[in-house]
Amino acid sequence: MNIEKRAVLPLRVCLVVLFAILVLLQTMSLPGQFAHMAETSPGDAHLRWPLTAVSIYWVVCIQVVVVATWKLLSMVRADRIFTDGSLVWVDVILGAIIAAWAMLVVVLVLVGINATDPGLPLLLFLVVVIITVAALLMVVMRALLRQATSLRSEMDTVV
Repeated sequence: MNIEKRAVLPLRVCLVVLFAILVLLQTMSLPGQFAHMAETSPGDAHLRWPLTAVSIYWVVCIQVVVVATWKLLSMVRADRIFTDGSLVWVDVILGAIIAAWAMLVVVLVLVGINATDPGLPLLLFLVVVIITVAALLMVVMRALLRQATSLRSEMDTVV
């Protein structure tokens, strides 16, 4: 068994743990955190629901990536990763990354317009750049997967 297939089980365990933590954040921690913020800082209470919604939106984007990664791991394990079906799941991952990126850009603009200190906008800009790199990396990985799928299809036709 090659290293890729041996890595599938530990990665799946990590994905289950990550998904469980994300559900906990989504249902308890984030809503509770912003409710507490509204109680302790009445001047920021109007931000409770927008911050809760945006935070949960980002968690859902990550959950989509986790599920799509799980599906890709199933394809690796079944030696079906070099099929057109795998490209669909890579597209789902790319779509979730782009959706999270777009919301982050909106948040960056809103925070940047109202900022009195450059710290938070700079931090948000750094995260935008990191997510941009991740999205572009996924585009490159998708192109490589497409090429490998084409090569494997050609080899299967020849043999």
